[in-house]
Amino acid sequence: MRALDIMTTSIVTATPDMTIYDAARLFVDKHISGMPVVDANGKVVGIVSQRDLLHRVENGTGHATRPWLLELLLSSPREQAARYVKEHGHVVGDVMCDQVISISEDMPLDQIADLMERRHLKFVPVLKDGELVGIVSRSNLIRALASAAPALDPISHDDASLRDAIVRQMQGQRWRLPKQGVLVKDGVAHLWGVIESEEEKRAIHIAAEGVPGVKRVEYHLEFPSVIPTL
Repeated sequence: MRALDIMTTSIVTATPDMTIYDAARLFVDKHISGMPVVDANGKVVGIVSQRDLLHRVENGTGHATRPWLLELLLSSPREQAARYVKEHGHVVGDVMCDQVISISEDMPLDQIADLMERRHLKFVPVLKDGELVGIVSRSNLIRALASAAPALDPISHDDASLRDAIVRQMQGQRWRLPKQGVLVKDGVAHLWGVIESEEEKRAIHIAAEGVPGVKRVEYHLEFPSVIPTL
């Protein structure tokens, strides 16, 4: 699947000259956490989010004034000025982030998820030939996951093929079990081996139970023996 398949095309946008109060009302009325900022030509020039309005003098959420010596040590005049603009600016153009990270319609979902995780993004605008055509948010990705839930498998599988499938599922992983550590009897997977963490145990379980036809997973896993020092 690609961005085109899951993106939201009904887009709420702001303009640089919109007041921060109107932007706040849009957040509340539309139940959104952020929106692209577009200029008169429809070009995306920034992103404004609820985070940009967290610290405001109007409701007493501005940053507390620090002693002048501490302020001198911890922040530069540029940082002080930027903080003042965030707290006192009147329009979206004052508080928005103008470093826009966007994606194309053809970007695969795994790349979108990696980008959003790496850059701590809640949503990304989708551009086509420089024009805003959609938005992909975390909720879009979650909806795509919900629609991808596997159907119940009505096919019966023999134990040998299930064993091979479990081994393939763990292939390439450093925590994988060797084939001799996997046994399937009447659809129940029995797993033997030495593990070093609960995370490895859980990963092995997920790999086995994710194979269609496996009815249950039984552990026979052990942690390395510790020989006490004399």
